[in-house]
Amino acid sequence: MILVYTESWEGKFKKSTYEAVSYAAALGKLMNCAVTAISIGNVPAEDLSSLGRYGATKVLSATAGNGSFQPQDWTALLSEIVKQVTPKAIVMSHTYTGKALAPRLAANLRAGLVTGVVAVPSSVSPLTVRKKCFSNKGFTDVVVNASLAIIAITPNSYKVEAGSNTAMVEIFSPSAPAKQALIVKEVKKASGKVALTEAGIVVSGGRGLKGPENWGMVEELAGLLGAATACSKPVADIGWRPHHEHVGQTGITIGPDLYIAIGISGAIQHLAGVSSSKVIVAINTDKEAPFFKAADYGIVGDAFEVVPRLIAAVKKFKSTN
Repeated sequence: MILVYTESWEGKFKKSTYEAVSYAAALGKLMNCAVTAISIGNVPAEDLSSLGRYGATKVLSATAGNGSFQPQDWTALLSEIVKQVTPKAIVMSHTYTGKALAPRLAANLRAGLVTGVVAVPSSVSPLTVRKKCFSNKGFTDVVVNASLAIIAITPNSYKVEAGSNTAMVEIFSPSAPAKQALIVKEVKKASGKVALTEAGIVVSGGRGLKGPENWGMVEELAGLLGAATACSKPVADIGWRPHHEHVGQTGITIGPDLYIAIGISGAIQHLAGVSSSKVIVAINTDKEAPFFKAADYGIVGDAFEVVPRLIAAVKKFKSTN
């Protein structure tokens, strides 16, 4: 059996959850075993059973504490489930939550851990998994020799595959309530914006925009495209934009379908965080900017002329379609 941990927020599954379940289903076919999903939190029963569309045959629904994410407590709960169902592998997303849970779970269970995975195993005997390395500039095939493997997949790296099946839902009750080592007093969520880690399109700005007062056109373009907004490290350090929008090696690593970089030179640290993007568009006045070497499409021009024209073009396209 393959066990897949599913992430949810305010009772709704994240996009990365469907990717993880789809990946687990593909892995299950290779290993000739079924997929069981584990959900922690208050997710409606119909949403739990809908995970069957992506390959899960069973869903274990559990609660822990007050429902807020607590790494130590959730690790203890997952460890108990694993010891009861004895899976061959555990799949989860390489998100903030996954990064907190996967290493703790691997240490508890003495399991092999592979993070940043981008493809289904090329072999299951021995289990050989491809992951990113060298700041996302290369790939390496990792052989897992442990009896249990924990695989954390990179968001937006695996295609969601949906069918028409439904999954059986069971309530899992831990043998003893988890002790709350951490108490969450308040959770603040940015409203009205697309989460960077979930976004299919990201519009990002750099110092070429000259000041925070010029970010209106970035936000307008992002709004028209249904995209998330991001920025380079210098922009966040200066205080033009909040640090949670900083993408790059020392910020958030993303892999959207489309990444539009406006006024960003493309330093190696920035490219390390966005190189997994399927399509990159760079807009810069400097034709020698490093970003043009990594971009699929490049526009040499002033952002204050190019972006308004892009906005007008998108508006025209949407009005006629």
